Amino acid sequence: MATTALEQFSKLSGCHLVEGQYSAARGTESIDVLDPATESRIGHFVAATDAEIDAAVAIAIAAQKKWRKLNSLTRAELLHEAARRMREARPRVAEMLTREMGKTFKESTDEVNWSALAMDYYAEIGRHENGRVLGPTVDAQVHLVTKDPLGVVVLILPYNYPLCLLCWQAAAALASGNACIIKPSELTTLTTLEFCAALQALPPGLVQVVAGTGRVGQRLVEHASTHMVAFTGGIETGRRVAESCARQYKRCLIETSGNDAFIVMPSAPLEVAARGAAFGAYLNCGQVCAASERFYVHRDVYRRFADLLIEETRKVRVGSGLERVDMGPMASSLQRDRYESIVRRAVADGAPVAIGGGRPTGLKKGWFVEPTVLLDVAPERPILNDESFGPVAPLCPVASFEEAVELANRSRYGLGCTIYTRDLDESMRAISDLEAGMVWVNAPLLDNNAGPFGGRKQSGMGRQLGSEGLDTFRHTKLSMIDPAATSHDFWWFPYQDAESFTRSGPR
Repeated sequence: MATTALEQFSKLSGCHLVEGQYSAARGTESIDVLDPATESRIGHFVAATDAEIDAAVAIAIAAQKKWRKLNSLTRAELLHEAARRMREARPRVAEMLTREMGKTFKESTDEVNWSALAMDYYAEIGRHENGRVLGPTVDAQVHLVTKDPLGVVVLILPYNYPLCLLCWQAAAALASGNACIIKPSELTTLTTLEFCAALQALPPGLVQVVAGTGRVGQRLVEHASTHMVAFTGGIETGRRVAESCARQYKRCLIETSGNDAFIVMPSAPLEVAARGAAFGAYLNCGQVCAASERFYVHRDVYRRFADLLIEETRKVRVGSGLERVDMGPMASSLQRDRYESIVRRAVADGAPVAIGGGRPTGLKKGWFVEPTVLLDVAPERPILNDESFGPVAPLCPVASFEEAVELANRSRYGLGCTIYTRDLDESMRAISDLEAGMVWVNAPLLDNNAGPFGGRKQSGMGRQLGSEGLDTFRHTKLSMIDPAATSHDFWWFPYQDAESFTRSGPR
């Protein structure tokens, strides 16, 4: 009989995934895992000790040395097999993710699908090119640019998209010849352990998971034998990771979320824009790094758009992600407390609540909140300048396209930005003028494995996905070859007398 999700939580509790095997943790720091929809305990994890971390790193080094020598076709076939196993395990992994993190089962299923797609994508692009041949500067020579793996890559993952971001990074790293050590979020550790069983299609030790809190992540970042860190999370922690890597001259990929603007212009199809806005603001209970968090709406359509968004918000069904709902709970009580304080501050600052603003009636257990629309929010208010990371849509009226772009750019973040307009000139100016890593014109929150994902300013540095994402995990090497090993008299010692300086001037 198949193991249930709850039984699997119990089996994985207190485990790490090291050298292809689930092993009992030897540490003493145990943290309970709670279902955010019911607040019931569903398992626990134990933080890795320094000795366990050191052992995992040593195993990864040995596995990577063999993996990097394997031909690209065989590596691709193994990555495709991992993707196949992900799809095969999708129902149980999706249920576990919903129970552990809270997102709807549909969103959890989508995430597993996206993860497998990223694995398949990098399986192929990883063997598409490995450098180039240059035109030599000397007759009969061969000049090459080749790509080398970095070594052991540390992935420090968030709770909001723990599987998708794992694969965006791990697939590129593995396709490049690296090994990976994963430190999952404390809020999604058990699901990550289950999901990574699919990656055991690869050689033992190539992908390992060590559970733990920030101390474990710090140990991996500072470890002398890890060679790169990919971090997704809060801005302050991201800064500390970047500083630590800089001291070691260690490569890092940093993504520290955003505060994305959503612009609505008079030419926009308002019914469509309102649906897009509701999706952009409330997807995954607003816990999306590229969520729409600031809405700049032209005065000519402000009231009509607000009415439409309120109506779309009213349609959003809230409840357990295992039921027929559109929005589950927030991932933890801490996250709900943080988010609710942000909304309370905005209301105290004078923003009227058009809909929502509280907790759903009838849901006595779980960390649920209502999707919320705030009206007439002044541009300087904190909710328009700091990351809310929750299901709130604060609306700010603007008088022109220029004002909307100016306000959108007035942020320390620069991950993404959405604009709704049918004006071609506005579309092209938005692409040019918005200070963001991604611009969505009439199409919020789309991803494309073939295109780079990442931000500017304090949203981080580096890119995931696309060919740019592959090079994130590779060294570039220049090699110059003289097959005949000829004497380079044209520039070796001794220098020609005719090229020497004389007191009477150049010869």
